[in-house]
Amino acid sequence: MTTEQYDAILFASFGGPEGQDDVIPFLRNVTAGRGVPDERLEEVAGHYRALGGRSPINAQNRELIAALEQELASRDVALPIYFGNRNWAPYTAEALQSLHADGHRRVLALVTSAYSSYSGCRQYREDFARRLDETGLLGEMRIEKSRSYFNHPGFLAPVVDGLREALADLERQGHDTESVRVLFSTHSIPLAMNDASGPTGEGDWYVRQHLAACRYVMDQLHDEMPTHPEWELVYQSRSGAPHVPWLEPDVNDVIERVRAEDQAEAVVVVPIGFVTDHVEVIWDLDTEAKETAEEQGLAFRRVATSGTDPRFVAALADIVQEHLDPSRERLAVTELGAVEDVCGHNCCQVNAGRAVPAEQDLDTLEQIAAHLREQEAVRTGAAGVSA
Repeated sequence: MTTEQYDAILFASFGGPEGQDDVIPFLRNVTAGRGVPDERLEEVAGHYRALGGRSPINAQNRELIAALEQELASRDVALPIYFGNRNWAPYTAEALQSLHADGHRRVLALVTSAYSSYSGCRQYREDFARRLDETGLLGEMRIEKSRSYFNHPGFLAPVVDGLREALADLERQGHDTESVRVLFSTHSIPLAMNDASGPTGEGDWYVRQHLAACRYVMDQLHDEMPTHPEWELVYQSRSGAPHVPWLEPDVNDVIERVRAEDQAEAVVVVPIGFVTDHVEVIWDLDTEAKETAEEQGLAFRRVATSGTDPRFVAALADIVQEHLDPSRERLAVTELGAVEDVCGHNCCQVNAGRAVPAEQDLDTLEQIAAHLREQEAVRTGAAGVSA
């Protein structure tokens, strides 16, 4: 198989602290430019500190990378994988410098976000552009991000199995499907970010993708269950200023509502918006949501994320091979179809107007870097005036 189109893979993720001393510096990186004081950061820091100050995300990503390396090798795809994070070591800039030093010039980026939004897609491309610019590598390397994979069958199949197992376990405990509520959970984002999401200029792509994935998962249970439990899409991990509207309802509020309306005896929470069981899954669901369910007298089950399930690893390998061979079938199992690699100018960019439709060229990293420099000049200029 030829790999002339690409000579390496950049596995890009969010990052997480590795110890107690890293927690606040990490959260400062996450909230950079937003002026969030350390006192407010300490509220979130408590989640990490309760887990020893160490996020499991880096270790989980290294396991996923190792599994992907083996899968690609089994398919005779000889592309090295480099690891870089937006917010903590190993940083994107370090990965880019290593890629360049090793002679790589056209790189395919895989990110640990399955859905389209500013934070899950465009912000990664901005990070690539910013770090290439800062390291003097802009124009010397091409970093091309792969498509969103929220509806690749290999991403959703482990979720289907996990939900099936959770429902069967509850049934063994005496909870029939009519007494169970399934809550598909994902990261909340500001309404403005959801409105700007998507390749077609219509917006609402973040929510639409999640709903399509949820419907597919539930549809897979039809042959096995004469009746289905009711389900809904809920949100978690909200942050930011209280006056800014974010996607709702919150998972804990829904659990309380389920009990208040005497709708169910049990809840199954499915973290369909996440790739691995990192802090936001462990704390927000396994700790807070579970406690809320227990307080309401509800049985609670939480489905695992796809993680290193061989089917998800194979899905990532499929996406790599799509880029190496454009004639390869792009697998997708919901009515939305496979998301295009080329989304159009301003796609998912908040406050930039609607995206140009998908058939238009994608913003280049050079264009994104220039825009980021302009934004920084405006910000620092405004700060200078106010001083």
